[in-house]
Amino acid sequence: MALTDTTLRAVKPSEKLQKLFDGNGLFLAVSPSGTKSWRLKYYHAGKEKLLTLGQYPTVSLKDARERAMEAKKVLSAGKDPSVEKRIAKQEQRNTFEIVAREWLEKQTPVWKPKHAAGTLRRLERHLLPTIGSRPIADISAPELLAMLRKIEAKGHVAQAHIIHRICGAVFRYAVATGRAERDPAADIRGALTPHTTTPMPAITDPDKIGCLLIKIDDYPGMSIRCAMQFMAHTFCRISEICLAEWSEFDFSDMLWRIPGTKMKMARDHLVPISNQVKQLLDSIKEHSGLLKYVFPSPYSADAHISDNGIRKAMMYMGIGQDEMTPHGFRAMASTLLNEHGYNPDVIERQLAHVPHQYVRGIYNRAEYLPERRKMMQDWSDYLTALRDRARQGNVSPRPSIVPAVMPVAAGSVKGKALRAATRP
Repeated sequence: MALTDTTLRAVKPSEKLQKLFDGNGLFLAVSPSGTKSWRLKYYHAGKEKLLTLGQYPTVSLKDARERAMEAKKVLSAGKDPSVEKRIAKQEQRNTFEIVAREWLEKQTPVWKPKHAAGTLRRLERHLLPTIGSRPIADISAPELLAMLRKIEAKGHVAQAHIIHRICGAVFRYAVATGRAERDPAADIRGALTPHTTTPMPAITDPDKIGCLLIKIDDYPGMSIRCAMQFMAHTFCRISEICLAEWSEFDFSDMLWRIPGTKMKMARDHLVPISNQVKQLLDSIKEHSGLLKYVFPSPYSADAHISDNGIRKAMMYMGIGQDEMTPHGFRAMASTLLNEHGYNPDVIERQLAHVPHQYVRGIYNRAEYLPERRKMMQDWSDYLTALRDRARQGNVSPRPSIVPAVMPVAAGSVKGKALRAATRP
Protein backbone atom coordinates (compact mmCIF):
# COMPACT_ATOMS: atom_id res chain seq x y z
CA MET A 1 0.00 0.00 0.00
CA ALA A 2 1.38 3.40 -0.97
CA LEU A 3 2.47 5.74 1.81
CA THR A 4 0.75 9.00 2.65
CA ASP A 5 1.97 12.14 4.38
CA THR A 6 -0.40 11.39 7.26
CA THR A 7 1.21 7.97 7.79
CA LEU A 8 4.69 9.45 7.63
CA ARG A 9 3.94 12.15 10.19
CA ALA A 10 2.34 9.66 12.56
CA VAL A 11 5.07 7.02 12.59
CA LYS A 12 7.06 6.83 15.85
CA PRO A 13 10.50 5.27 16.44
CA SER A 14 10.71 1.85 18.08
CA GLU A 15 13.47 -0.32 19.49
CA LYS A 16 14.15 -1.80 16.06
CA LEU A 17 14.62 -0.31 12.59
CA GLN A 18 11.26 0.09 10.84
CA LYS A 19 10.74 -0.03 7.06
CA LEU A 20 7.66 1.60 5.56
CA PHE A 21 7.33 0.56 1.91
CA ASP A 22 5.84 2.83 -0.76
CA GLY A 23 6.24 0.47 -3.70
CA ASN A 24 8.75 -0.13 -6.55
CA GLY A 25 11.55 -0.56 -4.02
CA LEU A 26 11.09 2.81 -2.31
CA PHE A 27 10.74 2.76 1.48
CA LEU A 28 11.24 4.97 4.54
CA ALA A 29 13.65 3.62 7.15
CA VAL A 30 12.87 4.82 10.69
CA SER A 31 15.75 4.27 13.12
CA PRO A 32 15.38 3.84 16.91
CA SER A 33 16.82 7.34 17.30
CA GLY A 34 13.98 8.77 15.23
CA THR A 35 15.89 9.49 12.00
CA LYS A 36 13.73 8.91 8.93
CA SER A 37 15.61 8.18 5.68
CA TRP A 38 14.32 7.47 2.19
CA ARG A 39 15.94 4.47 0.57
CA LEU A 40 15.56 2.67 -2.73
CA LYS A 41 16.13 -1.06 -3.05
CA TYR A 42 17.20 -2.13 -6.53
CA TYR A 43 19.19 -4.79 -8.37
CA HIS A 44 22.24 -4.15 -10.52
CA ALA A 45 24.43 -6.82 -12.11
CA GLY A 46 22.49 -9.45 -10.19
CA LYS A 47 23.15 -7.88 -6.78
CA GLU A 48 20.72 -6.22 -4.39
CA LYS A 49 21.72 -2.66 -3.53
CA LEU A 50 20.38 0.29 -1.54
CA LEU A 51 20.43 3.96 -2.52
CA THR A 52 19.82 6.67 0.09
CA LEU A 53 17.63 9.46 -1.28
CA GLY A 54 17.59 11.87 1.66
CA GLN A 55 15.89 12.37 5.01
CA TYR A 56 12.24 13.00 5.74
CA PRO A 57 10.75 15.61 6.08
CA THR A 58 13.51 17.57 4.29
CA VAL A 59 12.82 15.31 1.32
CA SER A 60 9.07 15.00 1.02
CA LEU A 61 7.20 11.94 -0.15
CA LYS A 62 6.70 13.53 -3.57
CA ASP A 63 10.41 14.40 -3.84
CA ALA A 64 11.42 10.89 -2.79
CA ARG A 65 9.25 9.36 -5.50
CA GLU A 66 10.77 11.69 -8.13
CA ARG A 67 14.30 10.79 -7.00
CA ALA A 68 13.44 7.12 -7.12
CA MET A 69 12.14 7.57 -10.66
CA GLU A 70 15.36 9.31 -11.73
CA ALA A 71 17.40 6.48 -10.23
CA LYS A 72 15.32 3.93 -12.14
CA LYS A 73 16.04 5.81 -15.37
CA VAL A 74 19.77 5.57 -14.63
CA LEU A 75 19.33 1.87 -13.90
CA SER A 76 17.46 1.31 -17.16
CA ALA A 77 20.44 2.84 -18.99
CA GLY A 78 22.62 0.08 -17.56
CA LYS A 79 24.30 2.22 -14.93
CA ASP A 80 24.46 1.83 -11.17
CA PRO A 81 22.61 4.74 -9.48
CA SER A 82 24.82 4.49 -6.39
CA VAL A 83 27.98 4.80 -8.46
CA GLU A 84 26.56 7.68 -10.48
CA LYS A 85 25.57 9.48 -7.28
CA ARG A 86 29.08 9.06 -5.90
CA ILE A 87 30.57 10.41 -9.13
CA ALA A 88 28.22 13.40 -9.05
CA LYS A 89 29.21 14.19 -5.46
CA GLN A 90 32.88 13.94 -6.39
CA GLU A 91 32.33 16.33 -9.30
CA GLN A 92 30.58 18.78 -7.01
CA ARG A 93 33.60 18.69 -4.68
CA ASN A 94 35.97 19.24 -7.63
CA THR A 95 34.98 22.83 -8.21
CA PHE A 96 37.15 25.23 -10.16
CA GLU A 97 38.15 26.95 -6.91
CA ILE A 98 39.28 23.74 -5.22
CA VAL A 99 41.34 22.65 -8.23
CA ALA A 100 42.73 26.16 -8.82
CA ARG A 101 43.90 26.56 -5.22
CA GLU A 102 45.46 23.10 -5.29
CA TRP A 103 47.26 23.96 -8.55
CA LEU A 104 48.49 27.25 -7.10
CA GLU A 105 49.75 25.51 -3.98
CA LYS A 106 51.83 23.19 -6.17
CA GLN A 107 53.34 26.10 -8.13
CA THR A 108 54.04 28.55 -5.30
CA PRO A 109 57.27 26.90 -4.00
CA VAL A 110 59.00 27.40 -7.38
CA TRP A 111 57.57 30.83 -8.14
CA LYS A 112 58.70 34.25 -7.06
CA PRO A 113 56.52 35.50 -4.17
CA LYS A 114 55.42 38.49 -6.24
CA HIS A 115 54.28 36.28 -9.12
CA ALA A 116 52.45 33.87 -6.80
CA ALA A 117 50.69 36.77 -5.05
CA GLY A 118 49.68 38.28 -8.39
CA THR A 119 48.25 34.99 -9.64
CA LEU A 120 46.27 34.50 -6.43
CA ARG A 121 44.96 38.05 -6.68
CA ARG A 122 43.74 37.47 -10.24
CA LEU A 123 42.10 34.20 -9.25
CA GLU A 124 40.24 35.78 -6.35
CA ARG A 125 39.28 38.94 -8.20
CA HIS A 126 38.28 37.65 -11.63
CA LEU A 127 37.81 33.87 -11.64
CA LEU A 128 36.53 32.57 -8.32
CA PRO A 129 33.53 34.94 -8.03
CA THR A 130 32.38 33.87 -11.51
CA ILE A 131 33.24 30.18 -11.96
CA GLY A 132 34.78 29.25 -8.61
CA SER A 133 31.79 27.22 -7.38
CA ARG A 134 31.23 25.44 -10.70
CA PRO A 135 32.37 21.80 -11.12
CA ILE A 136 35.49 22.19 -13.22
CA ALA A 137 34.46 19.37 -15.57
CA ASP A 138 31.24 21.22 -16.43
CA ILE A 139 32.78 24.55 -17.44
CA SER A 140 32.49 25.10 -21.18
CA ALA A 141 34.50 27.17 -23.64
CA PRO A 142 31.60 29.61 -24.33
CA GLU A 143 31.18 30.16 -20.58
CA LEU A 144 34.88 30.89 -20.24
CA LEU A 145 34.88 33.22 -23.23
CA ALA A 146 31.91 35.19 -21.88
CA MET A 147 33.76 35.76 -18.61
CA LEU A 148 36.95 36.89 -20.36
CA ARG A 149 35.08 39.23 -22.69
CA LYS A 150 33.64 41.04 -19.68
CA ILE A 151 37.22 41.78 -18.64
CA GLU A 152 38.03 42.91 -22.18
CA ALA A 153 34.99 45.20 -22.19
CA LYS A 154 36.52 47.14 -19.30
CA GLY A 155 39.57 47.86 -21.48
CA HIS A 156 41.79 45.26 -19.78
CA VAL A 157 42.85 43.32 -22.88
CA ALA A 158 46.26 42.31 -21.52
CA GLN A 159 44.66 41.22 -18.26
CA ALA A 160 42.19 39.03 -20.14
CA HIS A 161 45.05 37.23 -21.87
CA ILE A 162 46.88 36.67 -18.58
CA ILE A 163 43.75 35.27 -16.95
CA HIS A 164 43.18 33.07 -20.02
CA ARG A 165 46.65 31.58 -19.50
CA ILE A 166 45.91 30.98 -15.81
CA CYS A 167 42.67 29.22 -16.74
CA GLY A 168 44.52 27.02 -19.21
CA ALA A 169 47.06 26.00 -16.57
CA VAL A 170 44.31 25.15 -14.05
CA PHE A 171 42.34 23.10 -16.59
CA ARG A 172 45.45 21.21 -17.73
CA TYR A 173 46.15 20.38 -14.09
CA ALA A 174 42.56 19.18 -13.73
CA VAL A 175 42.99 16.93 -16.78
CA ALA A 176 46.25 15.54 -15.45
CA THR A 177 44.68 14.74 -12.06
CA GLY A 178 41.60 13.10 -13.58
CA ARG A 179 39.07 15.79 -12.69
CA ALA A 180 38.35 17.05 -16.18
CA GLU A 181 38.49 15.47 -19.60
CA ARG A 182 39.81 18.45 -21.55
CA ASP A 183 40.95 22.07 -21.40
CA PRO A 184 38.20 24.41 -22.66
CA ALA A 185 40.62 27.35 -22.52
CA ALA A 186 42.40 25.84 -25.53
CA ASP A 187 39.19 26.11 -27.56
CA ILE A 188 39.03 29.90 -27.28
CA ARG A 189 42.52 30.67 -28.53
CA GLY A 190 42.16 33.38 -31.11
CA ALA A 191 38.73 34.42 -29.82
CA LEU A 192 40.08 37.19 -27.60
CA THR A 193 41.04 40.64 -28.83
CA PRO A 194 44.71 40.41 -29.91
CA HIS A 195 47.12 42.00 -27.49
CA THR A 196 50.39 43.33 -28.83
CA THR A 197 53.20 44.20 -26.47
CA THR A 198 55.29 47.28 -27.16
CA PRO A 199 59.00 47.30 -26.35
CA MET A 200 60.04 49.11 -23.19
CA PRO A 201 61.13 52.67 -24.07
CA ALA A 202 64.90 52.98 -24.10
CA ILE A 203 67.46 55.61 -25.06
CA THR A 204 69.87 54.14 -27.60
CA ASP A 205 71.28 57.26 -29.25
CA PRO A 206 74.88 57.64 -27.96
CA ASP A 207 74.62 61.42 -27.55
CA LYS A 208 71.40 61.11 -25.54
CA ILE A 209 72.95 58.34 -23.41
CA GLY A 210 75.75 60.71 -22.46
CA CYS A 211 73.23 63.36 -21.39
CA LEU A 212 71.27 60.73 -19.43
CA LEU A 213 74.39 59.70 -17.52
CA ILE A 214 75.09 63.32 -16.58
CA LYS A 215 71.55 63.69 -15.24
CA ILE A 216 72.02 60.56 -13.15
CA ASP A 217 75.36 61.83 -11.80
CA ASP A 218 73.66 65.04 -10.70
CA TYR A 219 70.73 63.37 -8.90
CA PRO A 220 70.85 64.33 -5.19
CA GLY A 221 69.72 61.08 -3.50
CA MET A 222 72.80 58.93 -2.94
CA SER A 223 71.26 55.41 -2.82
CA ILE A 224 69.04 56.04 -5.83
CA ARG A 225 71.81 57.80 -7.76
CA CYS A 226 74.31 55.00 -7.18
CA ALA A 227 71.67 52.36 -8.01
CA MET A 228 70.95 54.02 -11.37
CA GLN A 229 74.66 54.31 -12.15
CA PHE A 230 75.05 50.66 -11.19
CA MET A 231 72.07 49.76 -13.40
CA ALA A 232 73.53 51.55 -16.40
CA HIS A 233 76.84 49.68 -16.13
CA THR A 234 75.50 46.20 -15.24
CA PHE A 235 72.11 46.34 -17.06
CA CYS A 236 70.60 43.99 -14.47
CA ARG A 237 66.92 43.93 -13.68
CA ILE A 238 65.64 46.58 -11.32
CA SER A 239 64.51 44.00 -8.73
CA GLU A 240 67.97 42.39 -8.67
CA ILE A 241 69.62 45.75 -8.06
CA CYS A 242 67.20 46.86 -5.35
CA LEU A 243 67.77 43.56 -3.50
CA ALA A 244 71.57 43.50 -3.94
CA GLU A 245 73.38 42.52 -0.72
CA TRP A 246 77.02 43.08 0.19
CA SER A 247 77.42 39.37 0.95
CA GLU A 248 76.85 38.59 -2.74
CA PHE A 249 79.93 40.49 -3.95
CA ASP A 250 83.28 38.77 -4.42
CA PHE A 251 85.77 41.58 -4.95
CA SER A 252 88.72 39.19 -5.08
CA ASP A 253 87.21 37.65 -8.22
CA MET A 254 85.44 40.85 -9.33
CA LEU A 255 82.04 39.14 -9.48
CA TRP A 256 78.54 39.77 -8.23
CA ARG A 257 76.98 36.37 -7.54
CA ILE A 258 73.20 36.72 -7.63
CA PRO A 259 71.42 33.70 -6.10
CA GLY A 260 68.73 32.02 -8.17
CA THR A 261 66.07 32.94 -5.60
CA LYS A 262 66.36 36.54 -6.79
CA MET A 263 66.47 35.81 -10.50
CA LYS A 264 63.52 35.73 -12.88
CA MET A 265 64.61 32.38 -14.31
CA ALA A 266 65.45 31.04 -10.80
CA ARG A 267 69.08 30.34 -11.80
CA ASP A 268 72.22 31.69 -10.15
CA HIS A 269 73.71 34.49 -12.20
CA LEU A 270 77.21 36.01 -12.38
CA VAL A 271 77.80 39.68 -13.13
CA PRO A 272 81.42 40.65 -13.83
CA ILE A 273 82.43 43.85 -12.01
CA SER A 274 84.15 46.45 -14.18
CA ASN A 275 86.65 48.93 -12.75
CA GLN A 276 84.00 51.67 -12.84
CA VAL A 277 81.50 49.50 -10.95
CA LYS A 278 84.16 48.62 -8.37
CA GLN A 279 84.87 52.32 -7.86
CA LEU A 280 81.15 53.01 -7.51
CA LEU A 281 80.74 50.24 -4.93
CA ASP A 282 83.75 51.49 -2.99
CA SER A 283 82.19 54.93 -2.74
CA ILE A 284 78.82 53.72 -1.49
CA LYS A 285 80.42 51.17 0.83
CA GLU A 286 81.52 54.05 3.04
CA HIS A 287 77.84 54.70 3.74
CA SER A 288 76.18 51.26 3.58
CA GLY A 289 79.05 48.80 4.00
CA LEU A 290 77.89 47.79 7.48
CA LEU A 291 74.30 47.29 6.34
CA LYS A 292 72.70 44.31 4.63
CA TYR A 293 71.71 46.01 1.40
CA VAL A 294 74.04 47.81 -0.97
CA PHE A 295 71.41 50.42 -1.77
CA PRO A 296 69.58 51.07 1.50
CA SER A 297 66.28 52.88 1.76
CA PRO A 298 66.57 56.54 2.76
CA TYR A 299 63.84 55.85 5.32
CA SER A 300 65.18 52.70 7.01
CA ALA A 301 68.69 51.27 7.29
CA ASP A 302 67.24 47.76 7.40
CA ALA A 303 65.33 48.13 4.12
CA HIS A 304 66.39 48.58 0.49
CA ILE A 305 65.38 51.13 -2.11
CA SER A 306 62.29 50.38 -4.17
CA ASP A 307 61.79 50.17 -7.91
CA ASN A 308 59.19 52.89 -7.53
CA GLY A 309 61.84 55.14 -6.00
CA ILE A 310 63.98 54.76 -9.12
CA ARG A 311 61.01 55.49 -11.38
CA LYS A 312 60.20 58.63 -9.42
CA ALA A 313 63.82 59.73 -9.63
CA MET A 314 63.75 59.42 -13.42
CA MET A 315 60.61 61.55 -13.51
CA TYR A 316 62.34 64.08 -11.25
CA MET A 317 65.19 64.24 -13.76
CA GLY A 318 62.71 65.02 -16.53
CA ILE A 319 62.92 61.59 -18.18
CA GLY A 320 59.43 60.61 -19.34
CA GLN A 321 58.23 57.03 -19.25
CA ASP A 322 57.72 57.22 -23.00
CA GLU A 323 61.44 57.95 -23.35
CA MET A 324 63.17 55.66 -20.85
CA THR A 325 62.22 53.26 -18.07
CA PRO A 326 64.43 51.39 -15.57
CA HIS A 327 64.06 48.30 -17.75
CA GLY A 328 65.28 50.41 -20.67
CA PHE A 329 68.88 50.13 -19.45
CA ARG A 330 68.77 46.48 -20.49
CA ALA A 331 67.38 47.36 -23.91
CA MET A 332 69.98 50.10 -24.26
CA ALA A 333 72.87 47.72 -23.59
CA SER A 334 71.43 44.89 -25.67
CA THR A 335 70.80 47.13 -28.68
CA LEU A 336 74.20 48.80 -28.74
CA LEU A 337 76.23 45.67 -27.95
CA ASN A 338 74.46 43.82 -30.75
CA GLU A 339 74.95 46.74 -33.13
CA HIS A 340 78.66 46.79 -32.35
CA GLY A 341 79.04 43.13 -33.26
CA TYR A 342 79.23 41.34 -29.95
CA ASN A 343 78.45 37.65 -29.91
CA PRO A 344 74.70 37.36 -29.22
CA ASP A 345 75.41 34.29 -27.06
CA VAL A 346 77.55 36.41 -24.75
CA ILE A 347 75.00 39.22 -24.57
CA GLU A 348 72.14 36.82 -23.89
CA ARG A 349 73.99 35.08 -21.08
CA GLN A 350 74.84 38.41 -19.49
CA LEU A 351 71.19 39.46 -19.71
CA ALA A 352 70.37 36.17 -17.93
CA HIS A 353 68.32 35.08 -20.94
CA VAL A 354 68.63 31.40 -21.72
CA PRO A 355 67.31 30.42 -25.17
CA HIS A 356 66.06 26.95 -24.23
CA GLN A 357 66.57 25.50 -27.68
CA TYR A 358 70.33 25.98 -27.30
CA VAL A 359 70.77 24.81 -23.70
CA ARG A 360 72.26 21.35 -23.52
CA GLY A 361 72.41 19.54 -20.20
CA ILE A 362 72.69 21.50 -16.98
CA TYR A 363 72.90 25.28 -17.42
CA ASN A 364 76.43 26.45 -16.74
CA ARG A 365 76.11 29.73 -14.88
CA ALA A 366 79.72 30.64 -15.74
CA GLU A 367 79.28 30.12 -19.50
CA TYR A 368 81.24 32.67 -21.59
CA LEU A 369 82.56 34.26 -18.40
CA PRO A 370 85.93 35.42 -19.87
CA GLU A 371 84.16 37.06 -22.82
CA ARG A 372 81.55 38.55 -20.50
CA ARG A 373 84.25 40.04 -18.28
CA LYS A 374 85.80 41.84 -21.22
CA MET A 375 82.44 42.89 -22.63
CA MET A 376 81.34 44.40 -19.31
CA GLN A 377 84.56 46.36 -18.99
CA ASP A 378 84.24 47.55 -22.59
CA TRP A 379 80.67 48.61 -21.86
CA SER A 380 81.70 50.61 -18.79
CA ASP A 381 84.50 52.26 -20.74
CA TYR A 382 82.03 53.14 -23.48
CA LEU A 383 79.54 54.69 -21.05
CA THR A 384 82.32 56.65 -19.36
CA ALA A 385 83.47 57.99 -22.73
CA LEU A 386 79.90 58.98 -23.68
CA ARG A 387 79.43 60.81 -20.39
CA ASP A 388 82.76 62.63 -20.67
CA ARG A 389 82.00 63.58 -24.26
CA ALA A 390 78.63 64.99 -23.22
CA ARG A 391 80.25 67.07 -20.46
CA GLN A 392 82.63 68.51 -23.06
CA GLY A 393 79.66 69.55 -25.21
CA ASN A 394 80.03 66.64 -27.66
CA VAL A 395 83.14 68.13 -29.26
CA SER A 396 85.24 64.96 -29.10
CA PRO A 397 84.84 62.06 -31.57
CA ARG A 398 82.01 59.68 -30.74
CA PRO A 399 83.44 56.59 -28.99
CA SER A 400 82.77 53.03 -30.13
CA ILE A 401 82.93 49.59 -28.55
CA VAL A 402 85.41 46.96 -29.70
CA PRO A 403 83.79 43.49 -29.80
CA ALA A 404 85.02 41.19 -27.07
CA VAL A 405 85.02 38.09 -29.30
CA MET A 406 84.39 37.16 -32.89
CA PRO A 407 80.62 37.52 -33.39
CA VAL A 408 78.33 34.84 -34.71
CA ALA A 409 77.74 35.45 -38.40
CA ALA A 410 74.66 37.62 -38.80
CA GLY A 411 73.30 35.47 -41.60
CA SER A 412 73.68 32.15 -39.79
CA VAL A 413 70.63 30.30 -38.51
CA LYS A 414 71.85 30.42 -34.94
CA GLY A 415 72.81 34.07 -35.23
CA LYS A 416 69.36 35.05 -36.52
CA ALA A 417 67.60 32.99 -33.85
CA LEU A 418 69.64 34.44 -31.03
CA ARG A 419 69.19 37.99 -32.24
CA ALA A 420 65.46 37.38 -32.45
CA ALA A 421 65.57 35.90 -28.95
CA THR A 422 66.98 39.11 -27.46
CA ARG A 423 64.30 40.22 -25.04
CA PRO A 424 65.59 43.32 -23.29
